[in-house]
Amino acid sequence: MAEAKKIELSKSGHLRKPDWIRVKAPVSKGFNETRNLMRGLKLNTVCEEAACPNIGECWTKKHATVMILGDTCTRACRFCNIKTGKGNPVDPDEPAHVAEMVLTTDMKHIVITSVDRDDLDDGGADQFVKVINAVRDASPETTIEILTPDFRNKPGALETVIAAKPDVFNHNLETVPRLYTHIRPGARYFHSLNLLSRVKEVDPEIFTKSGIMVGLGEEEVEVLQVMDDMRSADIDFMTIGQYLQPTKKHVDVHEFIKPDQFLKYKKRAKAKGFLHVSSSPLTRSSHHASEDFETLKAARLEQLRKEGNRAHEDAPVDIDEMKKHNPNYEF
Repeated sequence: MAEAKKIELSKSGHLRKPDWIRVKAPVSKGFNETRNLMRGLKLNTVCEEAACPNIGECWTKKHATVMILGDTCTRACRFCNIKTGKGNPVDPDEPAHVAEMVLTTDMKHIVITSVDRDDLDDGGADQFVKVINAVRDASPETTIEILTPDFRNKPGALETVIAAKPDVFNHNLETVPRLYTHIRPGARYFHSLNLLSRVKEVDPEIFTKSGIMVGLGEEEVEVLQVMDDMRSADIDFMTIGQYLQPTKKHVDVHEFIKPDQFLKYKKRAKAKGFLHVSSSPLTRSSHHASEDFETLKAARLEQLRKEGNRAHEDAPVDIDEMKKHNPNYEF
């Protein structure tokens, strides 16, 4: 018989956070400098709006994930802390402000995300392109990663963003298909999966990335199926992190997944062929994004080297040519 799990509850009746999920409050000088810079440029960040537990670490290093198109989302996912309502007017100065932030911090790799903007004809695609172009013009050496909404019912929007050639295209599946209507009611699992597949189809050079949260009530077999689905869409990089309840209004944490299970998921995902996998309780889409991008590049080069070696080994052998260069060998 399997050993029963010991469940610790807080005074409010919710699951108590285990030691491995707790982080220190951000108080460093670097954190405050990053916050002041964002306020001065009137930029929103998903770090703040989504209550990311890694904000202290990232902002101390002056790494922030910019959230364009306002601070109000037109959807209401049950896991997300970003406020819901009517979308803000698109800020024409936003691209220039993002570029200024990159120059001020000497950022080598930037992550750009956005709220969902179902109210816009293109879902915000044009603003993504303007921000990408502004950053490229201001700092050509900075690599660009985008984390987009699903552009559902926005014909041509995805292709518009792909044409801007971000270095990494991320769109999160968030959870397993069975939980979509409960966790992500405004989205569709296979639409999101097809979006990522389409990116590779249009431009195979762009790295693709997607992530899920665990601890929402999913089964291990469902997580493994999501891995297979991602690989069928040729996704390069998978992230897996622990869901944390932002407020009491959001869906409860079903379970705190132990670190050894995250390690197990990482090993299974790597075995399925991902170029890179980040799997830990505190993993988030843009956490360590710069370092992860370097890992992705190195993994792709190694993959190309192996494919080149296999192609060479499979090439037909020219005996006459081999005799010419090896006259003393008996063929």
